[in-house]
Amino acid sequence: MLRRSGIYALKALLELALDPPRWQSVNALALAQDLPAPMLEQLMLKLRRAELVESRRGRQGGYRLRRLPADLPLAAILAAVDAPAASLMAATEPTEPEEDPQPSDRVTRVLNRRLLQALERELDRLTLEDLLFDLRSAQAAFSESGGLLLG
Repeated sequence: MLRRSGIYALKALLELALDPPRWQSVNALALAQDLPAPMLEQLMLKLRRAELVESRRGRQGGYRLRRLPADLPLAAILAAVDAPAASLMAATEPTEPEEDPQPSDRVTRVLNRRLLQALERELDRLTLEDLLFDLRSAQAAFSESGGLLLG
C-alpha cells in the first residue's frame, strides 16, 4: 500500500532512530537497510528540506534525526518524500464527476473519502517512535537463530 519512497524513508529513519546521536552516511544507511544508495540520497535530501533530519559534511558527517522519534509523525515523513496518504488510495478513488449515475457509485465515493480520512488520522497519530517500539519488540521476540524466545 505504501510507495517505495515511503517505505525506504521509514526504514532509513528507523535506522537513524536506533542510534540517534550518531551521524550516519547514506551508504551506511543503505547497507544497513538493504536500500539503493542513489534513491536513498534523494530521499534524505527531501527529509532534510522538510527539517526531519539534519546533515553534516565531512568524514564524520552524514545524517541524523532532527527531532525525537516521538515527535516525528508518519504523515510528515511520508509527505516529505512525496508519498502522502492521499496517494495511497488514489487508485481506488473514482474519477467520475460528482453526479454519479448510480447511487451505489456515490456510496463508494463517500466510503473512499471516509477511508482516506481515517488513514490520514492514523498516520498523523502514529510516530516513528511507534515503529521503533514495534521493531524492538520484534527483535526481542526472536533469538539470533530466528526462533521465538519465551520467558
